[in-house]
Amino acid sequence: MTPQAWQLQTPVSAIVFDCDGTLSTLEGIDYLAANNGVGETVQALTAEAMGKSGLNPALYQQRLNLVNPNQQQVIELGQAYYQHRVPDSHDVIKLLQRLHKSVYVISAGLLPAVNIFAELLQIPHEHIFAVQIKFDEQGQFLDFDHTSPLIHNNGKRTLVTQLKIQHPHIIYVGDGLNDLSTIGIVTRFIGFGGVFYREKIAAQSDYYIDTLSMAPLLPLVLTQEEYETLSASEQRLVQKGKSILIK
Repeated sequence: MTPQAWQLQTPVSAIVFDCDGTLSTLEGIDYLAANNGVGETVQALTAEAMGKSGLNPALYQQRLNLVNPNQQQVIELGQAYYQHRVPDSHDVIKLLQRLHKSVYVISAGLLPAVNIFAELLQIPHEHIFAVQIKFDEQGQFLDFDHTSPLIHNNGKRTLVTQLKIQHPHIIYVGDGLNDLSTIGIVTRFIGFGGVFYREKIAAQSDYYIDTLSMAPLLPLVLTQEEYETLSASEQRLVQKGKSILIK
């Protein structure tokens, strides 16, 4: 594989992923809503937040009040995230970690579910940022963490800014408006439209993946030198991603 204009010249030490619609094809709150009979209403609110207006505390509260998820449903969501993981995502993460790159997940989703998903992807819990949710002793929904920066549209920028102290060169991968807040502080913003194509995200991304596979990420995050250290099977995964990028 010869160097391309879009190939990184300087290695990055961390890759940050969004969860819903990026690592998993599920939009978690919509999945819970469908199971609780409020699917259409909540899905419309999510589409508005992710594609048009952005996220805010009032909308976050409104969706959770409508869904009213119990603890068991949130646990099952974490397992469903993994069952509906984006193709090649697990192999891509494994490869990145083998190259000693730190992998993070920053999500406005519910922390217990995102933690379960991350554990199945073998991402350390300390690399997971999401919104904590509270249940009563019977496992019924009580409240969520109103102090979390992630219920605000610029919350992901706040957390990535903190990560940059340890990782000056970061790549961010996401699909929604709240992900766009990281532009300008990351080395590259890579939009993911394999699940939900959003024109506004595509227009502002450094690169945009519009195929349901995470393999195209690899050519965009590895240097030529890093590629040359890969095993034959790992190189095939990179080449798969490259073939999708230049289709």
